[in-house]
Amino acid sequence: MTFRFDTFLVMIRLDLDSDIVAELRAKLGAKMDRRKERRLNLELPVRIWGMDRMARPFAEMVRVRSVSDHGAILIGVRAKVQTGEVLDVQHGAARAQFRIVWMSLSGEAGIQALAFEPPILGIGLPKVFEMVGTG
Repeated sequence: MTFRFDTFLVMIRLDLDSDIVAELRAKLGAKMDRRKERRLNLELPVRIWGMDRMARPFAEMVRVRSVSDHGAILIGVRAKVQTGEVLDVQHGAARAQFRIVWMSLSGEAGIQALAFEPPILGIGLPKVFEMVGTG
């Protein structure tokens, strides 16, 4: 443990049984992933459109990865969009609205489906995960 008091640094070493430490790490590690849904690591082409941060309409083809029923990561976004904005996303004939949750400088964006929108990216993901390993 480390405590910082302005100009002093105090370190306390706790000698714990290695089994206890391993158990604590396992419990904490299981709680670190905050995702509510499983993700499928694949890339799909999608069409997105909406309004950029200057209130100008845009439409472009990008890819999605790390797909779940209600979210994904957009790759290759060129439009100047910002978090909180709503985008229309189309995969094949299916389309739904998503909110931008986070944005990176490299053109990636985390998106989450709006409430009551149908799953267009990860249709049937739970069934895919259930089938894995049932040879």
